[in-house]
Amino acid sequence: MASVFTAAALVPSPPLLVPQLSGDSAPAGEVRAAVLQVVQELAATATRWIAVGADTEKVLETAGTAGVGRGEVGTFAGFGADVRTRLDGDARGPVNPELPLTALVAGWLREQAGPDVSVDVHLISTIASVDECRTLGARLRELLDAGDEPVGLLVLADGASTLTPKAPGSFDERAAPVQAVIDAALEQGDRAALLDLDPALCDEIGASGRAAWQVLASVFTEQPDAVVHYSSAPLGVGYHVGMWRR
Repeated sequence: MASVFTAAALVPSPPLLVPQLSGDSAPAGEVRAAVLQVVQELAATATRWIAVGADTEKVLETAGTAGVGRGEVGTFAGFGADVRTRLDGDARGPVNPELPLTALVAGWLREQAGPDVSVDVHLISTIASVDECRTLGARLRELLDAGDEPVGLLVLADGASTLTPKAPGSFDERAAPVQAVIDAALEQGDRAALLDLDPALCDEIGASGRAAWQVLASVFTEQPDAVVHYSSAPLGVGYHVGMWRR
């Protein structure tokens, strides 16, 4: 069967994407605008998404092919406002306060992109090995190629959180060089450079998206056509918004 996987949208996953959580902050608004543009582009090519993001729990994609959170209602209450979110339009029932941030943001982005969009969220540990990332990437590629309807990939990942003294993780002089490598790799579609990122170093500088990006690099088997919509660190955290197309 011919593949119907054509594109991956790359976005960060901070709560500040949600207006009720960040107010009229100019940096937040700029990041949000870029993210909304790229997910709307993804929705124009596919209304079924598979998402991947990192979680601090030491888990490796334990929820099977359906991912986490499908059919459930989540809330950003733990981040300052009771903004409800769903991973598919048919989700009903009581709020699950335990949905991870990646799933909450994916659900919120789904709702912004269109009512017909659904998303299956898959998680990988922030400290997963490169081999584990390769394994999940291959598994997700099988899911992306399994059907006969267009399917898009949504990658939720943040860069180093130690780029400035006021960054969430404070300042680490090792962060900027690593972030520069990440930015260049995402801009150029350099899968090998992403797979060469050191898990331990990325963990130490707070680059929590490392594992998700290595999964992305493993999903693609050929050089992608990469487009950048936004790449900066307005709050001392590296944020990248872009699209990889086959």
